[in-house]
Amino acid sequence: MDRRRFLNAAVLAGGAVTSVAAQAQSPARAASRPTGGRARWALVLGGGTARGLAHIGVLKVLQQEGLVPDMVVGCSAGSLIGAFYAAGYSAKQMEEVALNVKDNEVVDLVSGNKRGMVTGEALQVFVNKYVRNTPIEQFKIPFAAVATNLISGEQTVFRTGDAGLAVRASSSIPAIFVPVRIDDQEYVDGGLISPVPIRVARELGADRVIAVSVSAGAQRGRPEGIFELLMQSFDIMAGSLTRMEMRDADVVIRPDLGRMSFMDFSSRNLMITLGEQAARRELPSIRAKLRTA
Repeated sequence: MDRRRFLNAAVLAGGAVTSVAAQAQSPARAASRPTGGRARWALVLGGGTARGLAHIGVLKVLQQEGLVPDMVVGCSAGSLIGAFYAAGYSAKQMEEVALNVKDNEVVDLVSGNKRGMVTGEALQVFVNKYVRNTPIEQFKIPFAAVATNLISGEQTVFRTGDAGLAVRASSSIPAIFVPVRIDDQEYVDGGLISPVPIRVARELGADRVIAVSVSAGAQRGRPEGIFELLMQSFDIMAGSLTRMEMRDADVVIRPDLGRMSFMDFSSRNLMITLGEQAARRELPSIRAKLRTA
């Protein structure tokens, strides 16, 4: 296996509400509702490593149909795509970035660290570069990224402050990334608790939730190496948690990604297309639910 290619997949697409701490630091964690009252509807983007590219296809369809959420909530891969979208990038612009990004823009390998192989600092810099260092609270659409507090085991929701740091925390797959330290706490991938954070969106005030699940569950075949074993284990866990949380969504968009590997970046265009197709299939249900919001 190409180690860097695997890590590139893990970093680019990474990938709940037990406790949400309120704090005005960088980034802050808060569970209060968005300013101005309840959001009419939230778009929730789940984790799924490289398969998270399908989120871009979903966003292309929603934009073409003039469907703009009042809030975006993302986990892991979904936090990365969601941050770009909430900051004001069009789906087409995100597609161009995804198809042209280079490994060294997002992967910073570290040797001799027993807690991970990637620091995540490059991912943080990458996100902040593209959002022009805009803090989360100044995004065009209210945005939340979920991560797991490694110390307490509880979920944390990042809603203000450093966007790159929030995405880095949300996407820090254990044993791949070094845990992210913020103040006196450490954070890892939000998918450990909530791969598709629908309950977070509800707690933040969403009347309607349109969720996108890009997890493929367990892949067929026996994992041959430690990386495949780790990611297949993560997918099995994510699949179980996702099925439980889906009950709280109004509409779930599920791109047909079952045959797509978590590290298959040779199929970027295909994954985006599969996201488009899935969103098109669900458009009647989406419109029906939003009409009653």
